Amino acid sequence: MKKYFPLAMVAFLATTLTSCAAIEGIFKAGLWTGIILVVLVLALIIWVISKVFGGKG
Repeated sequence: MKKYFPLAMVAFLATTLTSCAAIEGIFKAGLWTGIILVVLVLALIIWVISKVFGGKG
């Protein structure tokens, strides 16, 4: 477990720093663009979750 902790920490930092840069880029493009992208991503996540856990539907 201790062997993988540094790798996990680097992966966590890389992911969080990348997402911060992505959000910064979105809001530099404009507030409404950011809002639309966030809504679309949330809709996609909800759709995928409903397909995974919704069964046959």
